[in-house]
Amino acid sequence: MVRTNPERRRALLDAAIEVLAQRGARGLTFRGVDEEAGVPVGTASNYFTNRDDLFVQVGHRYYERLTPDAQTIAAAREPQTRESLVDVMTEVVERVASFRTGYLAILELRLEATRRPELQALLTERVRADMEYNVDNYRSTGLPGGADSVTLLHLALNWLILERLTLPGVVDADRAAELVRLAVERAVPGE
Repeated sequence: MVRTNPERRRALLDAAIEVLAQRGARGLTFRGVDEEAGVPVGTASNYFTNRDDLFVQVGHRYYERLTPDAQTIAAAREPQTRESLVDVMTEVVERVASFRTGYLAILELRLEATRRPELQALLTERVRADMEYNVDNYRSTGLPGGADSVTLLHLALNWLILERLTLPGVVDADRAAELVRLAVERAVPGE
């Protein structure tokens, strides 16, 4: 029987994110999650039917934790200038980078998705939905460009975050801020 206590489930998933970030996908075991969560051995196996289920649920939890608050979402949908879009993109980069273990965990999940079709379907669906949402959101800002601008920013800023979190000596925080500005200026046609 799979348990349903939502608070315990979230705590286990948060522990699983930490395990993925620290030990990689091979280290993501029920026992490892139990240890990280500080719960009795066997607890995680009461909440997830198998490792595939755990991987998929961790993917959902990552996106749940990364979702911005309502105020941030509303501000991003307002009419924008290139300058204000730099602020929006800087907030996104900072929000994702501040959840370092989550980002490292999602990298592990992406690699694992190459071997787990259900996980690949979830991540593909989620990233595609995020891209579509961001394109629609971008259109509401009144800025020129469109899907290509959003896609370029998505790809460039994701790699920038990857560099900052995995090899922080390559691009320091000040340079990262400059690169966000440059990415917006080059991806968004002049106003």
